[in-house]
Amino acid sequence: MAKQVKNVEYGLEKIFTGAQDFLPLLGTDYVEFYVGNAKQAAHFYKTAFGFQSHAYAGLETGVRDRASYVLKQDKIRIVLTTALNSESPIGEHVKKHGDGVKVIALWVEDARLAYEETTKRGAKSYMEPTVEKDENGEVVRAGIYTYGETVHMFVERKNYNGDFLPGYVKWESDYNPEPVGLKFIDHMVGNVGWNQMNTWVKWYEDVMGFENFLSFDDKQIHTEYSALMSKVMSNGNGRIKFPINEPAEGKKKSQIEEYLDYYEGSGVQHIAVATDDIIKTVSDLRSRGVEFLSVPPQAYYDEIPARLGAHDHELQEDIEAIQKLGIMVDADEEGYLLQIFTKPVEDRPTLFFEIIQRMGARGFGAGNFKALFESIEREQGLRGTL
Repeated sequence: MAKQVKNVEYGLEKIFTGAQDFLPLLGTDYVEFYVGNAKQAAHFYKTAFGFQSHAYAGLETGVRDRASYVLKQDKIRIVLTTALNSESPIGEHVKKHGDGVKVIALWVEDARLAYEETTKRGAKSYMEPTVEKDENGEVVRAGIYTYGETVHMFVERKNYNGDFLPGYVKWESDYNPEPVGLKFIDHMVGNVGWNQMNTWVKWYEDVMGFENFLSFDDKQIHTEYSALMSKVMSNGNGRIKFPINEPAEGKKKSQIEEYLDYYEGSGVQHIAVATDDIIKTVSDLRSRGVEFLSVPPQAYYDEIPARLGAHDHELQEDIEAIQKLGIMVDADEEGYLLQIFTKPVEDRPTLFFEIIQRMGARGFGAGNFKALFESIEREQGLRGTL
């Protein structure tokens, strides 16, 4: 008997059979980056993005091959991990890809079951179910590979009361700049190679039980010079959303092609983080040195009332303040959203962040795609990669 699930959070109606609804996900547990220098990267994310010191593992805790710094802001946890010797696969990952996302950890009730269900449906194993213990209890983790060398780690922590994971100690620091209002991860976007998007859409459907609830083709996402295609995958309760992009033919090289060239393969393109006050958050980030894509032209802001349509009277933010900061606005039948994108946060033009505030809207800013692409293309032109 099919079970109807009303997705209250995202305004979606879905029908799941018992066989499909096999992987309940409670949320994003953490995101782990492999980086060249975790100590310095941690300082950057604290200073620029307002993350707080949370936990640490390294030589001082008995770990001999790596150092990991855990940073937290509201419900967001990021882990910055670096290799401690030249033979480490962590170092090889950084050598090939540069700093980037290695692990997207998903919070589950039963990590063993999540691993069993996904591997029997075709997932490639990264780590078999492993019990990790300390005086605060135990955590069970298990992992599978997704696109490229990216990993989904299933984390079961119902029997654990510690700060992060066994093997980590609380990271005490006198330097903790104020948070900037980042609340939780809204979605994470993956870039895959030519003609690979449908392969990975099917993988998420078959292996993870996700559903493709939004699709954009190159007729919708294009400029004069470049284009891409994208499909948004969501789990059953809508808490986890993974848009997947692939390049499309255009006159010049698209941002997706540029990413694939410099990341040297498929990987996480950007992380969208939510805020309740985007004007304050972006103002704080700019004052701390975070660089954003260039401000859209005046015509873009003149068209905001038309873009909002029936939601025009609901706009609570001052358009002049939005324009000054370069924030973009879009709407759907549910409400409106505000969003802005940073420039790449490292020298390779790969990983960047999106700051998003949802005022009822459940979409991804489709009305902003053209303006966004034109801003990215201006940066590509400066880099000589367009």
